[in-house]
Amino acid sequence: MSMGTYFLRRILQAILTLLVISMVIYGLLSTVPGGFMTVYNVRDDMTPEDLARIRAKFGLDDPLPVRYLKWLSATLQGDLGHSFTSKRPVTQEIVERLPNTLLLMGISLLTTLLVAVPLGILSAVKKYSLFDHIATTLAFAGQSLPVFWFGLLLIIVFAVTLRGSDGRPLLPGAGMYTLGQPFSLADRIRHLIMPVTMLTFVSAAGYMRYLRSSMLDVINQDYIRTARAKGLRERKVIYKHALRNALIPLITLIGLDLPSLFGGALFTETIFAWPGVGRLYFSAALKTDYPLVMAILMIEAVLIILSSLLVDFLYAWLDPRIRLS
Repeated sequence: MSMGTYFLRRILQAILTLLVISMVIYGLLSTVPGGFMTVYNVRDDMTPEDLARIRAKFGLDDPLPVRYLKWLSATLQGDLGHSFTSKRPVTQEIVERLPNTLLLMGISLLTTLLVAVPLGILSAVKKYSLFDHIATTLAFAGQSLPVFWFGLLLIIVFAVTLRGSDGRPLLPGAGMYTLGQPFSLADRIRHLIMPVTMLTFVSAAGYMRYLRSSMLDVINQDYIRTARAKGLRERKVIYKHALRNALIPLITLIGLDLPSLFGGALFTETIFAWPGVGRLYFSAALKTDYPLVMAILMIEAVLIILSSLLVDFLYAWLDPRIRLS
């Protein structure tokens, strides 16, 4: 199978996958109990004629397949609809929150890699040592602890219990800036510390264990023994030969996690009241704001599919055998 044929087949599969995902999500949201009309049904001042007029305005009387086709047609033209609660375009709602999510998730990803990569290398090089046991135990804890519990624990310790010399909380427990004060870099950093710590502790645990396992597989290969037999320094053997090959699977994993830069962290943004896309999604779900929920889910699905395609294309380019499978 040629490279072009392989790429075309994967693109067609991605389009079909997205179509199926959109059908499933739209169908589930349309059949959820309650829904948009619940707000109006409980009002005493709404007559049956008013309710019928509202249903007709939003096309709720149309059969589900017809409503889905109308939504799909509008989406393909770039119209994601209007929010039920704010009456504003969904695109505008998302664009306003996206920079905040990119800031939080970008810094968290950077700190995660700065923590996970050195720990993963040292754990593999010092296999079964005291350091390895401590790092592995912390990694298991990071993957096992409930995210929301760890976030609440941080708030209790650093925003409630511990106080600064002026009697104020040591760290702010919510928001991304202090109300009533002008912007300052120091204030933004203080608001970032706890949510970034929460995301880093959870994410670095998985990356660290993944890199440790990959490094252990690589350092036992024949070419590593050959490099040592040539008299190369151990540091050069580890960082130039072993690490470069061990990072390939980790880079793939990071590439698949990149869509989270858009979707944000639902629990983190909600617990720390961070005004990002994750918190916007949570708020929209509580208010049955289905156009907003649908848009966020579909954009994230598109990003995940694109990330998977990119990884597949890179693998097919690096290893021609994949194109024959």
